[in-house]
Amino acid sequence: MSELTDAVRERYAAKALQMAPGGVTGSLGLACDLTDGQRAQRQAEWRAVDAAALLTRAERSGTVISTYRAGPATRAELTRLVAAERVCCGTANWALHDDGAELRVTVDAASGACCEDDCCGATYSAEELASVGIDATASLGCGNPTLLAELRAGETVLDLGSGAGLDVLLSARRVGPAGHAYGVDMTDEMLAVARANQSRAGVSNATFLKGTIEALPLPAASVDVIISNCVINLAADKRAVLREANRVLKPGGRLAVADMVALAELPAEVKRSLDQWAGCIAGTIPADEYVSALRAAGFTGIDVEVTREVRLDGVAGAIASAYIRATKEPTKPA
Repeated sequence: MSELTDAVRERYAAKALQMAPGGVTGSLGLACDLTDGQRAQRQAEWRAVDAAALLTRAERSGTVISTYRAGPATRAELTRLVAAERVCCGTANWALHDDGAELRVTVDAASGACCEDDCCGATYSAEELASVGIDATASLGCGNPTLLAELRAGETVLDLGSGAGLDVLLSARRVGPAGHAYGVDMTDEMLAVARANQSRAGVSNATFLKGTIEALPLPAASVDVIISNCVINLAADKRAVLREANRVLKPGGRLAVADMVALAELPAEVKRSLDQWAGCIAGTIPADEYVSALRAAGFTGIDVEVTREVRLDGVAGAIASAYIRATKEPTKPA
């Protein structure tokens, strides 16, 4: 388990260094020398071609491979976009491969991976992002748990695996000065990025803590809501994570997370791969197993909503992004 934890820590520490000033910050390797407006436009262009023709996206042997249905318009647009990315980020090894019926775009995984290239469907409005002054590329997640949680003024929120801090800072805005948002992350590099983002956003009612999601550095019954964005699947002992979540929630508290689940059994060799695990693939479990773990941890009112299926190029099985909601059982009257 230590080897797995080290693999995840190393991967996300590297991503944090890319996010820091002077590093690559963009989804799918978009370079930091683009202005915010240019980056947003580039992301919109990639999303448009994804929506029109993307067949699969997967990480394999350190490379993100996006496969598209071929067509004249798609071929022309991918040629233009890949050429633009080569100019912006020459170290990412962008390439377009024309196989006739299909087109493949490849890029080094250090600049793009499943949980950061919008394949999971993370959605943040322009207004939300403007409220904290952070680009959507700060999210390495697979959804927007701050919307899922339906946060209310004055609540205390905890983000499991807070990364660059986007969801924590958005939560802090939503709960207002009477509330507070905490983020827990195990990497010093990510904590540094998150605190820098907090300083730039001018958000005072947020705190970033170092720790693991299997042993949260908060007292029992101290938070109203727990959120998380494509992180629980990275934990080897997910039941321990959910027990800890239940412990720190107040009675009647809510859990609202975006995560990845398995729709079809993944091959054993994929399950054993640390690279695939750190890339949000091998660590997925079936939805019914997730529900069982939540029940065992003491949660009720459990709901799993699959939002987007992801087929893995060259790998049997399938995974999907999902919104998962549950409630800690309220204290029973004496």
